[in-house]
This record gives sequence, structure tokens and C-alpha cells, in this order.
Amino acid sequence: MRLLLAALPLLALAACATPSARIATALQERGLDAERAACVGDRLDRSLSVAQLLQLRDAARAYAMGDSTPGRFTTADLIRVASEIRDPAVPLEVGRAVAACDLLPAGLPPAS
Repeated sequence: MRLLLAALPLLALAACATPSARIATALQERGLDAERAACVGDRLDRSLSVAQLLQLRDAARAYAMGDSTPGRFTTADLIRVASEIRDPAVPLEVGRAVAACDLLPAGLPPAS
């Protein structure tokens, strides 16, 4: 019982995490550095609705289930996941975030 009471503030804090922080944390867990993960999280939080973010999250989870390199999520993976969503705003905003946060896949010129 004491353990449950001690954990309640942590659970409440986790529930209050912003979408931006949740995106950044998820990207960091998959191998992206903290600065770029925060950049992508902030941009997607500002440009996508909660419903669009949930679609992106669900698509990323489904993609991760069949991922041949678990624990590693590349920029190409993020773009591929976003392109699977029927809402055209999602891949557009993911592409903008990738470019703005200097995450372009190898072989593509950096954003200017």
C-alpha cells in the first residue's frame, strides 16, 4: 500500500507529460539524440492535432512490431511510418520536422 501511495505522484507526473515530451522520449528510446528528439517533438506537437499524433503513434507501434532492427528507428523509418497515414498533413509535417531538425537521411542535402 505504501509503495502504491509513493508511486502516485510519479504516475500523475507521467500523465501530465506533454505530447512533445512523449514524442521526444519515444524517439530517444529508439536511438535519436536528445536535442534532435526534442526538436522533432516540439515541431510535431505544434503542427499536428492530438488525433494525428495518435495516428502517428499507432502506426509507429505497428511498424516496430515487424521491425528487423528493434531498438533503432531511423529517419527513413519515421518518414515511412508517416507516409502510411492517410491524412496528408501527417507526412507533410513529419517531413518538415525532419528537415528543420537536421535529420535528413544520408544522401539528401541538409535544410538551408
